[in-house]
Amino acid sequence: MLKVRVVIKYRHCTGLLSMKVTDDVVCLQYKTDQAQDVKKFEKFQNQLMRLMVSRECRSSLMEME
Repeated sequence: MLKVRVVIKYRHCTGLLSMKVTDDVVCLQYKTDQAQDVKKFEKFQNQLMRLMVSRECRSSLMEME
């Protein structure tokens, strides 16, 4: 089973947005203060949430059958 954690933080005082992705073996970090990148983060997060929900729905349907 693949386990990955994603942490997204925004610091208003510095205007810095950071994302950290880890699977406990590899850790990737990205930081930006550009508004264009903030919009990309928002799109990424929305897609990630949709994927997580759809997989849960599929797995729960498979368990019911």
